[in-house]
Amino acid sequence: MARLDNGQSFPTLQVPRTGGGTLRLPDELAGHYGVVLIYRGAWCPYCNAQLAAFQRAADTLAALDVRVAALSVDDEPTTQALVDKHHLAYPVGHSADATHVATATGAYVNDEPRHLQSTGFVLAPDGTILTAVYSSGAIGRLVPDDVAGLVRYLRSKNGDGSTAQA
Repeated sequence: MARLDNGQSFPTLQVPRTGGGTLRLPDELAGHYGVVLIYRGAWCPYCNAQLAAFQRAADTLAALDVRVAALSVDDEPTTQALVDKHHLAYPVGHSADATHVATATGAYVNDEPRHLQSTGFVLAPDGTILTAVYSSGAIGRLVPDDVAGLVRYLRSKNGDGSTAQA
């Protein structure tokens, strides 16, 4: 499974969305800077911290025109409980097929128990990848302050920075 490079278009992913409907990426984030968080599962304390941190940074990210979406292999009740626990206002997908997501994105997969390892992407408004962060284990992931700093840098470098590479 090849990792995605900066400048590539983010692949089309569709997973069930918590609360109903379908989370469609990158379409869900089109026209805005986007963050895609693939997390290990509700059982992972590092994932809980990351997802909650992005919710706490919602105002900062919104001011920079950054939208966030997350997904995992967890079932809907488990995902809904996580959304409720952290009051997540951004879209969260559930029941993702680990093999399909890994093939499309290059995310690492754990076999027992079967889950995706933490993988994060920052997307330009046109859906191209500005940066990708792949973790092969529990640690190593995007944080909101880094995303905000990157978007601020890109905006200062090239006006709105929508397609500039860092």
